[in-house]
Amino acid sequence: MTDKSQRHKERMQQRKEIVDAAIAKADQERGIVIVLTGDGKGKSSSGFGTALRCLGHGYKVAIVQFIKGTWECGEKNFLTESIFRGVSPQLEYYVMATGFTWETQNAESDKAAAEKVWAECEHVFRDPDIHLVLLDELTYMLNFHYLDKEMVINAIQNRPVNQNVIITGRGAKKYLEDLADTFSEVKSIKHAFQSGVKAQKGIEW
Repeated sequence: MTDKSQRHKERMQQRKEIVDAAIAKADQERGIVIVLTGDGKGKSSSGFGTALRCLGHGYKVAIVQFIKGTWECGEKNFLTESIFRGVSPQLEYYVMATGFTWETQNAESDKAAAEKVWAECEHVFRDPDIHLVLLDELTYMLNFHYLDKEMVINAIQNRPVNQNVIITGRGAKKYLEDLADTFSEVKSIKHAFQSGVKAQKGIEW
């Protein structure tokens, strides 16, 4: 073995010992709250990817999609078709179905729609069989005061101990950071749309 190979082996052994120690230290078993925020692309994509991962393991998943709903959306197409065909019996799916708030320009109807879909899905936070709840674009509902902050936080805090929650959307406030076990901010460095490239089906929606 060369000196370079030996040094690499020693570095990797040190790294392994650090990783193994961190794994051994993490001995809690409970559900977590993940908040994905920031102005970069990929928050909802990450949330839906995790939902797909859970479904792949046979876990039960509930997805609540705020804002997006009146226009064609790839995940909506797939999920509604899967439910209709019975392909995903482990999935519960709820959609606010009013469209973007800057398109509707009607705070009263948006608030009513948000409260309606919350009433439809609130039971998921009492179901211990649901492994993951994805609240896509929830931050807008809280920031615009369409949903009562304390009501939402209380539901999440009092959920079954092993249930996981993912919250996505821009502008997550400090109280969501405090609530979260994992808080990630997606930073936008550059985006094709800013260079004049049209949004693409299957990439942006």
